[in-house]
Amino acid sequence: MNGRSTIYLPVLVLNQNYQPLNICNVRRAFVLIERGKAELVTDGRGLVRCVATSYPAPSVIRLVYMVKRPVMRRRLSRQAIFYRDGFTCQYCGQKTRQLTLDHIVPRSRNGPHVWENVVSACIPCNHHKAGLSPREAKMRLLRKPSTPRPNPYYMFHHRTILDEWRPFIPWVD
Repeated sequence: MNGRSTIYLPVLVLNQNYQPLNICNVRRAFVLIERGKAELVTDGRGLVRCVATSYPAPSVIRLVYMVKRPVMRRRLSRQAIFYRDGFTCQYCGQKTRQLTLDHIVPRSRNGPHVWENVVSACIPCNHHKAGLSPREAKMRLLRKPSTPRPNPYYMFHHRTILDEWRPFIPWVD
């Protein structure tokens, strides 16, 4: 792999207590290390060559100070709804990647755009329900939608976990 593409590889950022905090790229990791804000923990990617010297390409770095990060509520988005609902239509139960968003109380009836009012629906179910309530359309929800609980490790749930990160991410098998 050439040095130019190596600088964009993902790097796991650990807090001072070795708790996973974030993911950045090799370039950002170099800046944090150079400024004395982080230290290299694992360098499983070979070397990045510069004009005068070479540096080990980090795959895991650790901050030298503790960062207290508030647990943030998850943003409502199409992708977040689909993951919450397991890529399953909440009316017929079909598992598919061809989903739409459906407002239980339709927006045309002033239904809010909130976690508890939005579900994944396949295209035929969404067209059948249209601007009606589920009761009027004679449809039932498989489960009541809810706001996902805040999770500081959410960023790791839908991405590839590198082998050199596994010792620092305990919930991965």
